[in-house]
Parts: sequence; structure tokens; C-alpha cells
Amino acid sequence: MKLTVFNGSPRGRRSNTRILLEHFLKGFSETGGNKHELYYLNRVKEENQFKRAFVEAECVLLAFPLYTDSMPGVVKSFIEALEPFAGRKSNPALGFIVQSGFPEAAHSRMVERYIEKLASRLGCAYLGTIVKGGAEGIRVQPPRMTAKLFTRFYELGRVFGRDGSFDKRLIEELAKPERLSGGVLLLLQLLGPTGLLNFYWNKQLKKNGAYSRRFAAPYLE
Repeated sequence: MKLTVFNGSPRGRRSNTRILLEHFLKGFSETGGNKHELYYLNRVKEENQFKRAFVEAECVLLAFPLYTDSMPGVVKSFIEALEPFAGRKSNPALGFIVQSGFPEAAHSRMVERYIEKLASRLGCAYLGTIVKGGAEGIRVQPPRMTAKLFTRFYELGRVFGRDGSFDKRLIEELAKPERLSGGVLLLLQLLGPTGLLNFYWNKQLKKNGAYSRRFAAPYLE
């Protein structure tokens, strides 16, 4: 099988999406004869190359992070560029990976519905969507915290490379939790005032000079 992969993270090679794809593609390559090509959609000047890769593809995997409950602009731009190929009889089969920092899979379900409809409108066979929450910290977490996650993505890739389909059981396991339990929500409410939950995000805000505007609500002004 020849798989054409598009990484839709604005972070490109520095992204959590790249890390998850590495493990998926490692498993995919376990089947002899399987090959893949990988493109980074944040290289916006290469749009014509992306379109050509899609047209020539046998099977496509589009992976991207959730950005404020939606997809990054580079992904939306890529999707809009595919409009001329909608309904083409030889369009490739199309699967997706949607990962996010939100722990609950529920945050990604609206985007999942959109991309399933997208596959239909393009005339592509829909292979399914892998949803994984809580992935923001995997770049800095120690191996003992990511081993299980990476093994599951490797297994997903291995099964896909062998059978041409996603393992439904693994998809269900990766999506957990769909929603946080009442006990967890109560714990988060208790921890909220301590500032521990916002430590990472506040660090990012300070790094980018936006900490003083962290409570800004421009659409309410």
C-alpha cells in the first residue's frame, strides 16, 4: 500500500501530530511493500504540490490538532484547495487523525462529523477518524507516561498497513475519556484556585508576551 500523509499542524516538524504519526507510520511500515509520503501543510507555498500529491494518491491520511474546537487554518485552506477534485471518480480513500490538548474526546466530535461529510463531498471512501485528547504534553512527557499511547498508535498503524482499515477497538480506547467524570470535574474545581492547572499555559502566555491579556474577551467589548 502507498499512503500519502498530510500533517496539518501549524507547528510542522515540532508538533505533537508529528510524534503520533511517527509511531503510526512505524507500525504501517511493518508490512512489507508499504510506502508512505509525508507532507507538512504549514509550508503554505507548497500548496500546488499538496494538490498534486492528493490527486495522485492511493490512500490519504490527514492528521491535525484541534485549535479552539476547530481545525487549523492551514488545514481549512488545504481542504478548500481540493474543491476542483470533488466527485472525481479516482479520488483516494481518506482517513483522519484529530488530536487535542483537551482531555475529553467530546471536543473533537463536531470536527469529526465535518470531516466525515467532507470525505463524502469529495467522493472519497471514508476510512474513519482517530480521535485522541490530552496530547498537548507528549513532547515533554517522560517515556513512562507516553509508552502506552505510542504503542497504541503503532498498533493502529500496523493493523492499517496490514488490513487497510483502522482497528475500531483501538480507536475506542484512544478516545477515552469521552467526557470527564463528576469526580474528576470536582477535583479540577478544587485545584483551579491553586494555579497548578494553568501552569503550562501561563508559561506559554508569558513566553509570547500575552500573559497580561489572558482574560481578554474582545468579542464581548
